[in-house]
Amino acid sequence: MDCPRDWPEPIVRVQSLTALPAIPDRYIKPPQDRPATDTPELTNINIPLINLSGLYAGDSGLRATTLAQISEACREWGFFQVVDHGVSPGLMDQARDVWREFFHLPMEIKQGYANSPKTYEGYGSRLGVQKGAILDWSDYYFLHYLPGTLKDHKKWPEMPPSLRSVVEEYMDQLVKLSGRLMKAFSINLGLEEEYLQNAFGARISEHA
Repeated sequence: MDCPRDWPEPIVRVQSLTALPAIPDRYIKPPQDRPATDTPELTNINIPLINLSGLYAGDSGLRATTLAQISEACREWGFFQVVDHGVSPGLMDQARDVWREFFHLPMEIKQGYANSPKTYEGYGSRLGVQKGAILDWSDYYFLHYLPGTLKDHKKWPEMPPSLRSVVEEYMDQLVKLSGRLMKAFSINLGLEEEYLQNAFGARISEHA
């Protein structure tokens, strides 16, 4: 899976640059592409925070209120944060920890999973193939999970030993969460509850 020669330029792992006294110019975005930090209208933003437990609490009034909150957030903001979403905090911690362990493995082990611009699946440090492009200050690991026909466990790291099982469980919980949200979106659009799930080509299962 070692594919560094598929890229137009030598791949430099960002993690190998972190000890430098200054960030290389290759990673410094021009001023017009940087996030604004002094815009007055951004100082009092309260992104909607929605408790999803109301969707499956068995209380029709609470469910209607939660659906209305989601509808308003979608119309007014286009995004929102969720709490009590059904994904275990402990599992989220485990997922973060196993990936942290992976990124702290010796470089020669990680290089065995180096990705290619053909699919991006695997261990990578850049997106896009334009020579001389400004790069993001990050390394990443991209995996296919859905559809199942694209999932290839051979491209999932073997180290740390628990990574595959933890990631599998974590992704399963995220799929169930996305199913709950798509059902809510469908209902708010006046569609059948399963409409969006079916439109994406798969029935996404969930536990009530």
